[in-house]
Amino acid sequence: MNLLLLNVLVVVYLLVTLYLGYRGWVTTRDTEGYMVAGRKIHPYIMAMSYGATFISTSAIVGFGGMAGLFGMGLLWLTFLNIFVGIFIAFIIYGKRTRRMGYNLGAMTLPELMGRRFDSQFIQWFSGLVIFLGMPLYASVVLIGAARFMETTLSIDFNLALLIYSLIIAAYVVWGGLKGVMYTDAMQGTVMFLGMIFLLIMTYLHLGGVTAAHQALTDMANLVPQSLAAQGHRGWTSMPALGSAWWWTLVSTVVLGVGIGVLAMPQLAVRFMTVRSGRELNRGVLIGGVFILAMTGVAFDVGALSNVFFHATQGKIAIEVAKGNADSIIPVYINAAMPEWFVYLFMLTLLAAAMSTSSSQFHAQGTAIGRDIYETLTGKKGTGSILVTRAGIIVAVVIAVVLGYILPENIIARGTSIFFGLCAAAFLPMYTCALFWRRATRAGAIAGLVTGTFSSVLWMVFVHKKEAEALGISRFIFGRDVLITQMPWPVVDPIVVALPLAFLVTIVVSILTRPPDTAHLDRCFKGIK
Repeated sequence: MNLLLLNVLVVVYLLVTLYLGYRGWVTTRDTEGYMVAGRKIHPYIMAMSYGATFISTSAIVGFGGMAGLFGMGLLWLTFLNIFVGIFIAFIIYGKRTRRMGYNLGAMTLPELMGRRFDSQFIQWFSGLVIFLGMPLYASVVLIGAARFMETTLSIDFNLALLIYSLIIAAYVVWGGLKGVMYTDAMQGTVMFLGMIFLLIMTYLHLGGVTAAHQALTDMANLVPQSLAAQGHRGWTSMPALGSAWWWTLVSTVVLGVGIGVLAMPQLAVRFMTVRSGRELNRGVLIGGVFILAMTGVAFDVGALSNVFFHATQGKIAIEVAKGNADSIIPVYINAAMPEWFVYLFMLTLLAAAMSTSSSQFHAQGTAIGRDIYETLTGKKGTGSILVTRAGIIVAVVIAVVLGYILPENIIARGTSIFFGLCAAAFLPMYTCALFWRRATRAGAIAGLVTGTFSSVLWMVFVHKKEAEALGISRFIFGRDVLITQMPWPVVDPIVVALPLAFLVTIVVSILTRPPDTAHLDRCFKGIK
């Protein structure tokens, strides 16, 4: 390995990143600039920032590794990512979010919901959910980057995690959202090029598209008995309908992330950074192509890594990775790709991790500074920005600590947990706020609380993956889960919590006094 060349590439990349963060800092002069980038961002920067924030090392390393385990079925998530996460998000949700945010002077998703329903509780409680729930998601993104650095550079995982976190904290704390979005756009471009090269190199290694996919289909008989018993039927087939693996793939991975993207606070705020709906229209194609190149390639290559490892080592991918799906993509890259590409892909992963981490930390900081501190104290201005910056530093520290202690095979699962929590807590309230004038404050609060606590309780007492790890159910009731009858222990919380929260929001709104007409006219001004 040419460490000199690698170090030069990394240093140049980091200098460019810090410079763009600096540019964000020198052009940020007020709270609006720090929170929503002045509402004048170019559509390319907005779309690439949205995509780069959405797609992280959890998608490339974590979900790519899951594709090595589950197979091509994860491509359904790519479909939802593009249709829901880009088209519906930009055209249907994004335009209304941008306009209503402008009408109400809102700078965060919790603030938008709080002002739409005239409720301080909604704003600070939503901010609390973000600040307490996002560290798990932030930490798994850090883990994905650090794992690749550990595998590629043979450096200590803990050291890689610490260095990486300090660099991100430096430009997020000072640059605000504008600095984050500038660096996101650059990092997204690097990610796109890296993934396109990865796809081409993989098919060249495996003899072309047709030969590679046929070889993967022919490997169905190599599925380990332990996985076949749970419903695994091969890497080009969906798991057996209704099996444990089918429920995990469909409810946790595909629906949890595919639907949850609509309610992600760090993504929704991007819609408030552009001048008009035209910029969102222009961003759809850019975002759609980007997401296809990111998730489609990661899932395709993750599944096809089984063909490579079987041909070269006589083992399937999860066996080569010693049971840790999070290591499949890093091990494959280092084993199958030329040295120069390993360098390029390392920059790709650094870009993916940094773009997502910076947005996560910014969202957590604004949740503390804008949504909790300002709402509870009534103090605004410079003081809240200082609290926001302090909140970012605290968020980084929490994520790093979790990165040290979380177990293996956590990257994809940690991502799904937070996406599912956001969907259950925010999506019913957010949807009704934008599209239903009759939605009331009481209905929004009821849905927010119901979605949050039903999702958490299902994870603690019913969903086996989390319930076993947490041990709360066993401590209180003497058993890992309260419902043992299949399929409930493998049904993701989003399947139960999201419909329940929607139902509660609608029913309570119907049963309570309609909101003030003048306030609604202000909220929906200019929205057709």
